[in-house]
Amino acid sequence: MIVLSNPTAIANEINVIHSLFEEGLHLFHIRKPEYSLKEMISFIAQINPEFRPRLVLHSHHELIEIFKINRIHFTEETRRRITLEKYKNREIHLSTSTHSITGFNSLAPEFEYAFLSPVYPSISKADYFPKTDLFESIKDRTNTKTKLIALGGINAENIETPLTNGFDNVALLGTIWNTENPIKNFKSCQRIALSYLQ
Repeated sequence: MIVLSNPTAIANEINVIHSLFEEGLHLFHIRKPEYSLKEMISFIAQINPEFRPRLVLHSHHELIEIFKINRIHFTEETRRRITLEKYKNREIHLSTSTHSITGFNSLAPEFEYAFLSPVYPSISKADYFPKTDLFESIKDRTNTKTKLIALGGINAENIETPLTNGFDNVALLGTIWNTENPIKNFKSCQRIALSYLQ
């Protein structure tokens, strides 16, 4: 299971991140689109070094060298501008975002996994909801090299559906950060997910 950061600063955020890792979180995506390089350095520096191999950077990719992080993520927009050649002989795990099964199917095999979103109406973004039935469209999946990760509106009540309908894993955002009980919500989702992902 994957968790994405809240896009903006949030109270007690670093402590929550540490607790998520202590509860068994596999990967944590740092998605702070408005953060300057200085703000990003400060943010990562607060995270316990033992958890850094499980961090994924969405921006300021140059920091992977400084913090010994080996995972980077590309938005759809940035993916169109990059050359994958420079990553081929480096031990760096690549992931990306997609919003249609057509986009997912066309990904280069270098991408370890990709988000497909939104699966459900978003918890964290107002008026952000699926334009098509992704559960129906993923029946047309032809890309088997890249893992397909469901993102958008996932919580303990609906997490089972993507895991039993063609997705390889799920990612959480709003159900963690738009709540008073992020760890409780994570553990509820984790309990269900582990019964399918083991």
